[in-house]
Amino acid sequence: MPPVWDLQFTATLGRGPGRFELQVDRQLRERRTALVGPSGSGKSLLLQTLAGLVRARQGRLAFEGEVLQDTSAGLWVPPQQRQLGYMFQDYALFPHLTVAQNIASGQQRGWLNPPRRVRDPQVSRWLDRLGLRPAADLYPHQISGGQAQRTALARTLLARPRALLLDEPFSALDPALRRGLGQELVAVLDDLDLPVILVTHDPQEAEQLMREVITL
Repeated sequence: MPPVWDLQFTATLGRGPGRFELQVDRQLRERRTALVGPSGSGKSLLLQTLAGLVRARQGRLAFEGEVLQDTSAGLWVPPQQRQLGYMFQDYALFPHLTVAQNIASGQQRGWLNPPRRVRDPQVSRWLDRLGLRPAADLYPHQISGGQAQRTALARTLLARPRALLLDEPFSALDPALRRGLGQELVAVLDDLDLPVILVTHDPQEAEQLMREVITL
């Protein structure tokens, strides 16, 4: 069996004296991995490189045996073809769309917004699964941080990704809510059996939620 992730690459951020360089040489065999480390250590840059939002300067990276980038061969798979669910730290919800519409946008193609009355059974499924039914017709400024986090997760899962890349999804929440949503995330992952890489600055959270912890 190939490793879940086979990573041998160098990625850079910025230019000149302030340029940051991240060097990765690691195989990840666990399906749940946490990345921990201080701000500026390269955790988000690593996720963005896996997702294809940043191109590695040199090297190779593969997911479950499929090569996503290999600079020596001139190979680079665009983000939309990688089928990896990336969840941003600030959730990146559309402010002009309701909770249901934001979730539906996870599988929307083109420039048109999902209709105001969403009738997609998969949207309905995630509204119920993540306890968002009461907030379905509310807008992002009308919901709590926990509801925003679940909305972003539902939108990501609706696209049926092959893996999840979660960039500090609980950082804006209070400790009690973090614990509850962390356990909720684990339950969802158990149901779907999705590989996940979780970025967090909390080592205890990493140990509780994931099976492997890597410090950058």
